Parts: sequence; structure tokens; C-alpha cells
Amino acid sequence: MINEIRKGLEDTHYVFLADYRGLSVEQLSNLRGRLRPSGARLHVIRNAFLKRAVDGPAQDGILALVEGPIAMITSGDDVTVIAKVLKKFRAENNLPIVRGGKLGDRLLSPEDIEEMARIPSREVLLGKLVGTIAAPVVQMVGTMREKVLSLLYVLKAVEEKKSH
Repeated sequence: MINEIRKGLEDTHYVFLADYRGLSVEQLSNLRGRLRPSGARLHVIRNAFLKRAVDGPAQDGILALVEGPIAMITSGDDVTVIAKVLKKFRAENNLPIVRGGKLGDRLLSPEDIEEMARIPSREVLLGKLVGTIAAPVVQMVGTMREKVLSLLYVLKAVEEKKSH
């Protein structure tokens, strides 16, 4: 069990810890179901196992978050999506209480995770990036089109003037 927890911590670039006290089995299953499409997994683990699985200075900060019953959320594609799922679930059920987490080598507070939930999804950010990159090109094409149309109007006016 300890090796599985250790592997889970090593194989992911982030981990969230939450106090699941007060959640019914049905609610816990519902939360797992909401996390699953994003590739995240929720594991209810014993604190003693987590403490034994965490070794080395890279994981030391996470032990400060271990208080009360702990659910560990790992993996998933986009960390902001998982933060949004947790925020929405908490808004509906007033649980779980997010204790914090770790993203890379950075320790996250519950407020940090709340802020992550406000960040637009990866797809939205990529769309904005593409729009920002494309905007000057679209402007240039519009300007060039206007110049060509102006030239055509002048030529049309010259043609009409010569034909009269």
C-alpha cells in the first residue's frame, strides 16, 4: 500500500489533499465519478501510510497538510479542471475541505487551489493565444483589402470618366 502511494506521488506533477469527513459513500463515489473524465483519481488513504510513503525533501511540505482523514487526488490532464471539479462539488455539498496540495515542487494552500479553479481551461487559453497571434495578420489582410478596393474604385472612376 505504501509503495502504491509513493508511486502515485512520483507519477504525477500535482497532488491535492482533502478532508473527506462528512461525505457519504454515495457522495464520495459521485466525486470520484466527476474526477474520472479528467483522468484524476481519488484515493482515501491512512495518514500513517501517507507519512511513511512520503520521503525526501521534495515531499516534506506535504506532511504539514496531513490532518484528519485524507483523500489524495492525483493525475489528470489539467490541474485547473480538477480544481474546478473540487470547487463545484464543494459548492454543492459543502465538502470536502481541501487542505492544500503540491504542484511540482511548490506547496499549494487551499486559496491557491481556489485561484486555480478561476483560471480558464486549457482550451480557452489556447483559443485566446491563437486569437492574439492571428489578430495582426487579420488586421494586415483587412488593410491590404481596403487598399486594393480603393485602387479598384479609382480605376473604375477613371474608366467611367473616359467613357463619357
